[in-house]
Amino acid sequence: MMPNSELEQEQLRVNRVTKWVKEQIEGLQDQAGELREDIVDIRKNFWDDVTVNFEDSAESAETHASLKQQAELLSERERTRRVAMEQLGLLKKLAQSPYFGRIDFVEDGESREAIEPIYLGVGSLLDESGANYLIYDWRAPISGLYYDYSPGPAKYETPSGQISGEMTLKRQYIIRQGEIEGMFDTGVTIGDEILQAVLGKQSDSQMKSIVATIQREQNQIIRNERARLLLVQGAAGSGKTSAALQRVAYLLYRYRGTLNADQIVLFSPNPMFNSYVATVLPELGEQNMQQTTYQQYLEHRLVQTFDLEDPFSQLEYTLSAAHGSEYDARIEGIRYKSSLAFIGLIDRYAASLGEKGLRFRAMKFRGRTLITAEAIHEHFYSHNRSYPIPNRLRMTAEWLLKELTRLGREERGKRWVEEEMELLDNETYNTVYSELLDKEGFTQNSFDDHKRESDRLAAIIVQERFKRLRSRVKRLKFLDMPEVYRQLFHETNEQEGEYPQLWAAICEGTAEKLARKELFYEDATPYLYLKELLEGFQTNTSVKHLFVDEAQDYSPFQFHYLKKIFPSCKITALGDLNQSIFAHAVVGDSFHALSGMYEEQETERVVLERSYRSTRQISEFTSSFIAGGERIIPFNRSGPWPTITPIADEEELAKRIAQRIEELKKQGNSSIAVIGKTAEESRLAFEALSAIVPDIHLIAKETSTFEQGVVVIPSYLAKGVEFDAVILYNASSLVYGREDERKLFYTACTRAMHELHLYYLGEPTSFLEKAQLAEPLKNI
Repeated sequence: MMPNSELEQEQLRVNRVTKWVKEQIEGLQDQAGELREDIVDIRKNFWDDVTVNFEDSAESAETHASLKQQAELLSERERTRRVAMEQLGLLKKLAQSPYFGRIDFVEDGESREAIEPIYLGVGSLLDESGANYLIYDWRAPISGLYYDYSPGPAKYETPSGQISGEMTLKRQYIIRQGEIEGMFDTGVTIGDEILQAVLGKQSDSQMKSIVATIQREQNQIIRNERARLLLVQGAAGSGKTSAALQRVAYLLYRYRGTLNADQIVLFSPNPMFNSYVATVLPELGEQNMQQTTYQQYLEHRLVQTFDLEDPFSQLEYTLSAAHGSEYDARIEGIRYKSSLAFIGLIDRYAASLGEKGLRFRAMKFRGRTLITAEAIHEHFYSHNRSYPIPNRLRMTAEWLLKELTRLGREERGKRWVEEEMELLDNETYNTVYSELLDKEGFTQNSFDDHKRESDRLAAIIVQERFKRLRSRVKRLKFLDMPEVYRQLFHETNEQEGEYPQLWAAICEGTAEKLARKELFYEDATPYLYLKELLEGFQTNTSVKHLFVDEAQDYSPFQFHYLKKIFPSCKITALGDLNQSIFAHAVVGDSFHALSGMYEEQETERVVLERSYRSTRQISEFTSSFIAGGERIIPFNRSGPWPTITPIADEEELAKRIAQRIEELKKQGNSSIAVIGKTAEESRLAFEALSAIVPDIHLIAKETSTFEQGVVVIPSYLAKGVEFDAVILYNASSLVYGREDERKLFYTACTRAMHELHLYYLGEPTSFLEKAQLAEPLKNI
């Protein structure tokens, strides 16, 4: 701690800054109130202040100009108020805690007497003159010194070049309600005192942004502007997701004016996770980027064609159906369809379709075939074979639209048209009559005039009924994509390449699924990839940055596809290979597959080995489960050792867990998770506990919001989230017995921040053999 005199001087500065902040808050509140009154008044009297006259072109132009002027005035007021409210939100944060750090820096060649202290906070603040910074935004170029250097030689990058010099002081603060509660000079990035204060708190229902605790290696992620592909591999609890979200905030600050939140997309692991991280960017004064899951993207593209399996259903199958007769073929199929080898097979198949094999749908209308599939097939293959398939499909679509126009004229004389004509409403008749009146010579008093009116009405009816057909043609729905994909599993013997050993069984299972208009999760990306090879890729060039969280859960094929549909963006992929739990993602190192898609100079890889989430005891305990666990560096925050408890039967299991939950709640733990291996085990656990544990909630894959309190949750849905205390429902060898479940077990246990308790029936899982405990367990 600092001497009292220095602490007093620092408190005086905090007082002066917070006083100025509060004065600005009062002024902004008044301004925002006046702007709100202006907006209400403009909306209320909008038409009173607009001259409306359409008698001639000059009056119409004046009306248009008047409307535009009033709309622009309203828009300007709303925009000004929105900016004022955003600034007001920032000032209210600064009033509570104006800054968290200070550095004293002198540039090379300048006198030490010229040093000006630089204070860092969640936003910038100018003094009364508007010329000097009282607080620098944590994202400003000079603020990087705080995260990257100890006192001594230091440098930072600016848009105009590199600035070198010496940092003579680095100070950290804990300020709450305008009062300094802690102040430390430090030689490392973040002093243990501040990290202990932050990490020792209870978890929350939403992830918090703590820019004061960004570590040097995390800062390298946040401020990286060079890499086209930034790979972040980090241990559980190493702050990957937090760094990614702060990276978004940094990019929006750094490129303000040329980059907006809509140009950034985050692929997160599940909808619940989206709610968990939803407040981080708003806390930093930025709008949230687009958030989705890969499954939601797939459903958006495929929901009208297939009943699509989700990745959690696929995982449930791999965890619970190991003794089924089709299991081995399904697992082999998942892995093959997720590999780069399958991409090669589809590429060759698509190329062969340029010569033969495309399947088409007939154009049908009112139960009749207007254009046969054979006719479409013949026309498509009549085009020059050297033309790309997407070009030939569009040429075929143009031909079909012309054919529909011709066939539409033939339909006008059909009986069904006459019948519908008799049912037309008066508005349609009057519209047609008015159109014909504008034409010279129309009187409606002759046979020809009546025929012209009848022909026009018939044309309107046919045009309306043909709309759906024309729309299908424009969307290339005449191509029978499900059948083209199904055919891949019947004709691949013609394609070169190596096939998996159980390929015949894989083909049979896939074909049966497709016949029911269902699609395995592992088939979704290959299906879309083939579809876009044939129809042309629907690329998104507006997205500038793509963030993929839990990237170890993506297959090489999925990464290949993402690169195709987002061709011009930079990708930040974050994950932990030790938490790779899906069968489709264990085809080797998916990070290696992704980096292989970029030039070496375009790729940077950051490895985070320090874990901050869990206590030292929990980190040491869980690191023994995995290969390379000794490389994980736990943060030195102490807590109780994890416990492993044998249980006689399921009735006792529920009773003992309920007792543990009650103890944890009394100790002040606000989020407690009972983690089951699968959805089924979690459901059974919930049923057993709900009768004796009040206010307990079951989390399922459909859950969209993350709740505090006591929850029962499947292991794979807990990934990416943290809890004060974790109870593993049944850590027996019967539940966690296969080697390929080791990472799932590790993932579940590493959700715990402060306490971890494992129970088991029968024999404990062998994954615990090397686990370190406070004392040897007598019953293991």
